[in-house]
Amino acid sequence: MVTFTICLLALIAGYFIYGRFVERLFGPDDRKTPALTKTDGVDYIPLPTWKVFMIQFLNIAGVGPIFGAIMGAMFGTASYLWIVLGSIFAGAVHDYLSGMLSLRNNGESLPELIGRYLGLTTKQVMRVFTVILMMLVGAVFVASPAGLLAKLTPDYLDMTFWIAVIFIYYILATLLPVDKIIGKIYPLFAAALIFMAVGILVMLYVNHPALPEIWEGLDNTHPKAATTPIFPMMFITIACGAISGFHATQSPLMARCMTSERRGRSVFYGAMITEGIVALIWATVATYFFHENGMGITDASSVVFDISKGWLGTLGGVLAILGVVAAPITSGDTAFRSARLIVADFLGLEQKSISKRLYICIPMFIVAFGLLLYSLRDADGFQVIWRYFAWANQTLSVFTLWAITVWLVRTRKGKAYLVTFIPALFMTAVCTSYICVAPEGFGMGTGYVWPVAIGVAVVACAWFAMWYFKATKKIYG
Repeated sequence: MVTFTICLLALIAGYFIYGRFVERLFGPDDRKTPALTKTDGVDYIPLPTWKVFMIQFLNIAGVGPIFGAIMGAMFGTASYLWIVLGSIFAGAVHDYLSGMLSLRNNGESLPELIGRYLGLTTKQVMRVFTVILMMLVGAVFVASPAGLLAKLTPDYLDMTFWIAVIFIYYILATLLPVDKIIGKIYPLFAAALIFMAVGILVMLYVNHPALPEIWEGLDNTHPKAATTPIFPMMFITIACGAISGFHATQSPLMARCMTSERRGRSVFYGAMITEGIVALIWATVATYFFHENGMGITDASSVVFDISKGWLGTLGGVLAILGVVAAPITSGDTAFRSARLIVADFLGLEQKSISKRLYICIPMFIVAFGLLLYSLRDADGFQVIWRYFAWANQTLSVFTLWAITVWLVRTRKGKAYLVTFIPALFMTAVCTSYICVAPEGFGMGTGYVWPVAIGVAVVACAWFAMWYFKATKKIYG
C-alpha cells in the first residue's frame, strides 16, 4: 500500500506542477472560442466548464483504465510506474495540447490537426485510420458493459438484450445534438463512475491488503511471461490508463463546447490525471485479486464483479458496477460521434440537418455491427479485436505526439519540443516493436523486440534531426 499511496500522490502533484508547466508552454488567452463563434446547436454548443470536464472524462474513460489496468496488473508492479509516469508526462500532455490545438483551430478534428503539421498525405491516412479505430472502439466498448449488466439482471435480460439496448443508445447519442442526451445524462454516469472510484479507493485503505512494493522488484509476473514481455506488451495493454490516441479524437468534441481557453488544463490535463487515478486503483485491486485467487484468472469482468460486490456490499457493488458500465458506454457513443464529424469534415457535409447525419451514420453503424458480431463469435474473436484496438489506439497517439512536436518546434523557441518528442519517440518504439513481434502482427518473436525498438528509435531520431535543423534554420535563420 505504500507504493500505491506514493503513486496516488504523484498523480495529484503532477496535475498541479507539470500540468501548470505545460499550460504555460501553450499560453492560453482570452480569445473567443469556437463554441461562441461557430454555435450551430448540434456540435458547437457552449457548456459550463464542470459539464465539459465530466463529458471529457467519461469520453476518454472507456474500458482501458479499468479492464486495461486489470490486465496490465498481471505484469506486476511495473504497471504502477507506467500508469503514473505515462499519465503525467505522456497521456495528459498529449490530451491537453491536442485539445488546445483543436480549440485554437476552430474545433478541428484530429486528422485535420495532424495533417496541418505532418502534411496532406498523413492527413488522408489518418482520416481512414481514425475512423477504423472509432469502429473498433464501438465494437470493443459494447460487449464488456453488456456482459456486466447481464450479470445484474434476470436471465431473460441476457447479454444479447443489453447489446441491442446499448447499440440503440449509441445511434441516438450519435445523431442528436450534444446537449440533448450526452449533456443531460453524462453527469449521472459521472456520479456512478466517481462513486465507483472513491468507493474502491476507500476500501483499499480499509482492507489494507498486503501488496508487493516497487522496491521489492519489477519482475514480470504475467502467467505467460516467456512470450509476453513487459516491453512492449504492457504499454499496449494498459493503453487508456497512461496514454491513448483515442483521447485526442474526443478532445475536439469538447473544444467545440468550451467557452474559455483558460479552462483547458482542468478539462484536458485534469481528465487524463483523473483517469490515471482510476487506472491505478484498479491495477492495485487486480494485484490483490490475483494474489488471492491466482494469476490464472484472465477475465477482467470477473475481477470487477467480485471485488465490487465483495468490498462494497450488494447495493454499493451494483452502483460501482454501474460506474464501470458507464465508462465504456460513454466512450463508445462519442467514438461514433467523433467518427461522424471526421467523415463530415472529409466530405464537406454540414451536420445541422438530420438527413446529412444519417447519410454518414447508416454505413458506419453497419460496419461497426459487423465488427461486433465478429468479436462475439468466441473468446478469441473478442481478444483479437481488443488487441488490434489497443495497438491502433497507441499508434494514433504516436502520430498525434509527432504533430504536436512539429507545432512546438515551429512556434516555441528552445527545447520546448522535448515535452512531446520524448514520449513520441518512446511510443514509436513501443508500437513498432509490438506489431513486429505480436502474434496478431508479423509474429517475428520476442527475441526481436529490442533490436526493432532500438533500430526504430535511431531512425526516428535521425529523421527528426534532419527535419529539425532545416525547419529551425528556415524559421529562425
